[in-house]
Amino acid sequence: MIPIKTTNARTDHVPYLTYGLIIANILVFLWETTLPPAALRSSLYNLAIVPCELGNNLISGETALDFLRSMFLHGDWLHLGGNMLFLWIFGSNIEDYYGWRIFALFYVVGGVVAALVQALVVSNLCIPVIGASGAISAILGSYILLYPGIKVRVGVVFFRFFFQTFLLPVWLVLGYWFAMQLINGWFSLGIETLGEGGVAFMAHVAGFIFGAVFAFGITLFKGLPPKTYA
Repeated sequence: MIPIKTTNARTDHVPYLTYGLIIANILVFLWETTLPPAALRSSLYNLAIVPCELGNNLISGETALDFLRSMFLHGDWLHLGGNMLFLWIFGSNIEDYYGWRIFALFYVVGGVVAALVQALVVSNLCIPVIGASGAISAILGSYILLYPGIKVRVGVVFFRFFFQTFLLPVWLVLGYWFAMQLINGWFSLGIETLGEGGVAFMAHVAGFIFGAVFAFGITLFKGLPPKTYA
């Protein structure tokens, strides 16, 4: 299922930070495309988290920068486009509820937690952990808890040729997404081919759980968001 848009979600404020994050990710990727393959590979290893090297210098300013930079690096246009689509669709409501300051902290911490869990799970692999999907997974975890009444227009491809759209509740769409990440993450554990790269399923799982727990904690003090959807 590919989310296309939410159909009954409204916000009280313009989500400038969400838009800014999308622009920043696109600009960083455009910079990546200017590098020759060898230079790009070297840059990814120098700028991002590499699991097999993390234990050598876990607590340092450089490692903190690696975690931050990893969130803005992507492997290809599909990787970037998928992440930015989810950020575009689901980020605005979460920023609206948290406020941009808390949202900024939440986004960074969620991305760090997700990347750290992924790096610990595959600590023997010497490939960079890159992408915004850990932080975006945290957004999804918060979304399913805070806005279960939202409806999402999703597209489904049948037999590779037939494209059909459906209107589904967000708890079903994101619940299905999380279940797939959990199942794929479980079955990918210990697979040696991950050394060639692949989807960081456990980062998605960790980010989603972090986002849900964070949202629950915020509601204890702030209450549930008003029903800004029809």
